Amino acid sequence: MHSDAEGAAKPRPYPRPPCGGLAPALALTLALPSALSLALPPSRLFNAHSMLTIANLSKSYGPRTLFAEVSLNIARTDRLGLVGANGAGKSTLFNIILGKDQPDEGLIEWERGANFGFLPQESAPAGDETILQIATSGGKLEPENDDDWDIDYTLEPRAKKILAGLGFRESDHEKVAKTFSGGWVMRAHLARLLVSEPTLLLLDEPTNHLDLEALLWFQDYLTRYPGGLVVISHDRAFLNALCTGTIELRAQRLHCYNGNYDDFILERVARKDRQQAMFKNQQREIAHLQTFVDRFGAKASMASRAKSKEKQIARLEEVAIDEPEDDLKKIQFRFPQPPRSGLKVMKLEHVQQAYGEHVVYKDLNFECERGQRTVLVGPNGAGKSTLLKILAGVIPINSGVREEGGNVITGYFAQNRVDNLNPKLTVLENVMELRTTENGLTEQQARGMLGTFLFRKDDVNKRVSVLSGGEKSRLALVKLMINPPNFLLMDEPTTHLDIMSIDALIAALKTYEGTLYFVSHDVHFIREIAKTVLHVHSGRLTNYAGDYAYYLEKSKSGNERAALTAGFTDARPKQDEAPKAEKPKAPAKPSASDIRKLKADVTKCEQQVSELEAKQAQITAELADPATYTGGVNLPQLNARLRDTINALQTATAAWEQAAQKLSEAESA
Repeated sequence: MHSDAEGAAKPRPYPRPPCGGLAPALALTLALPSALSLALPPSRLFNAHSMLTIANLSKSYGPRTLFAEVSLNIARTDRLGLVGANGAGKSTLFNIILGKDQPDEGLIEWERGANFGFLPQESAPAGDETILQIATSGGKLEPENDDDWDIDYTLEPRAKKILAGLGFRESDHEKVAKTFSGGWVMRAHLARLLVSEPTLLLLDEPTNHLDLEALLWFQDYLTRYPGGLVVISHDRAFLNALCTGTIELRAQRLHCYNGNYDDFILERVARKDRQQAMFKNQQREIAHLQTFVDRFGAKASMASRAKSKEKQIARLEEVAIDEPEDDLKKIQFRFPQPPRSGLKVMKLEHVQQAYGEHVVYKDLNFECERGQRTVLVGPNGAGKSTLLKILAGVIPINSGVREEGGNVITGYFAQNRVDNLNPKLTVLENVMELRTTENGLTEQQARGMLGTFLFRKDDVNKRVSVLSGGEKSRLALVKLMINPPNFLLMDEPTTHLDIMSIDALIAALKTYEGTLYFVSHDVHFIREIAKTVLHVHSGRLTNYAGDYAYYLEKSKSGNERAALTAGFTDARPKQDEAPKAEKPKAPAKPSASDIRKLKADVTKCEQQVSELEAKQAQITAELADPATYTGGVNLPQLNARLRDTINALQTATAAWEQAAQKLSEAESA
C-alpha cells in the first residue's frame, strides 16, 4: 500500500460509527484512536496540526474511479466546504471517513480523543421516540433512583435551546417524531448532532430542510461552533458565510483553495488560466524543437544536434503540463414542448384545507392562467407546499371545488424526490414504467434520455434506493419529460442539485412554454425564472404582477433572502370565534369630525407600520450579511430585536387594518 510516509506502520482499524437506536442513518460522537504522523505534501494540507489525516486515498466502483491518491489534513479549527458535481464522490468520501465504506487504497487516521458527528442528506424514518428524545440522543434527563448520579443536567436545556433555534415550539418537544414531516425529523436529528458537540462536524446538504429563519440561526450557531467543520452544500451564501477553505473534488483529485466559495471560483479561474498559459508555452517549445529535428535530423552534419533536441523533447514530455480540462460533464436538456392548454388552467373555489386542528386555508379562491411563471413566497408553515399539492391534485381538499381547465396535463415535482420515484426499481425501470401506447417509449429512447442527465452505461441499473440526492433529482426530471405536462408544479427544484445542474435547469425552464408555479429558496433561480410572485400568508394569497425585483420594491424588503419568508411568525389562519347571540345595534351615522379622527388614526398606523417594516428590513439585512458574524455583534440580542420587531409589526398591522376598516365603514355610512 502506497504511503507518503516511508516505512509507516499500518494503522489500527478504527471502529465504525454506531448505527442503531433512534437514528440508524446518523452517526454521532465517535471516539477514535491516536493518529500516525504522516509527511504529506504541503500543497495538499490546510493545517499541519491535523485532527484528521487522509493519505493517498483511492476508491473505484468497477471501471469507474471516483478519486485516486487524494490526501488532506483537517485541523480542529478548519471550516471547509466540499464541492464538486453530483456523482463526483463527495458522499462516498464522507462514507469512507465514517467507516461505512472502505477505500481501495490509502490511510485515514484521527488524532487521539477526536470524535465526529455526521448529518446525511436523508434520515431513516422516525420511530416512537419524541422530538426531545431524538435531540438528547435518548439520554437520561432525571434520576431513576436515589443512587443515580450519572446525569448531565445541562443536556435538556441545551437541547431545548437548539430545538427552538431550529424552529420547534416548546409544545413540540414531547410529540412523537413520526407525526412530523421528514424535513422536521431531519431538524430534530440536526439538533441531536449540535447538542452532542463533536470535535468535527460532517454535514451533507444541511440546509435542504431549513427555512430562512432557521438557516440564519444555524449559520450563526456554526460561526461560533468550537470544533471543525466539513460541509457539502449547493447554497453559495451559506458557504460564503462559513467557510475559510474550499475542497473541490474534480477529475479524481482533491483541489484545495483558501477562502470561501466566491474566493474559490476566482482562484479556480486564475489557476486554469495559469495552467493554460504554461501548457501553451510548453507545447510551443516542444513544437519548435520538433521542427528542428524534422528539418535537420537526416543531415549528417546536424545529426548530433538533432539527437540532443530529441532528448530535450523527451525530458519535456516526462514533466509535461496537462491541458486544463473543461468543466465536468454538464446536463444539457430541453423540456419537450407540451400540448397547449386552455386559457384557464386551474380554478379553486371556497377551498378549505386543514391538518387536524391546524387550518391552512379557509374559503380560498384562486385562478391560474396559461403561461404564468410564478414563485410562491411567504413564511414557513404558511401553506406554500400545501397549495402546490392542492393544485397538483396529490392531496384531497377538505371542502370546496378544484376545477381543471381544458386540456390541462399536470406534473408535480415533489420536494421529497422519493414521492416521484419507486425506490424498489432501477433507474431504467422507473422510466420504462411510464411507457404507454401513446408515447411508444423504447428502452433505447429511455437510455438516451437518461444519458442526457448523466446516467451512463451501468448507472441505469442502479436501484433508486442507493442513489444520491442529486441523482434522484435528475431522475425525477427525466420522468417529467416522458409525458411533458403543460402545468408544472415544482417544490424546491434546486434541492440536491449542484450549481451546474441548477444552471441547466434554468436554461431548460426558460424555453418551457407551459404554465409554471414553484417554491424555492434559491434567489438566483427565482430571479432567472419567475415573472410574477404570489405571497402566501395567514391563508391569504397576494399576487404581485411583476418579477422578484418588483416584489422586493413593492414589499419594501431590504434583503432579497429575507423577503422569501416575509410575514408574521405565526402564519396560520385564525380560527373562527363562536358567534354572539345578541343582535348588533345599528351604528349611528358618523359626523365629519369622527371621519377626520379616523383618517388621522389610519395615517398614524400607516406611519408606524412603515417604520417597523424598515426596522425589520434593516435587522434581517444585518443577519444576512456575513460581516455581521465576524464583527463582534451581539447576535442573540440582534435575533431578539428581530423577534420583538416582528411581533410589534404584527400588532401594528392589525391595528392599521382595523382603523382602515372603520374608516371605510364610516365613509360608506
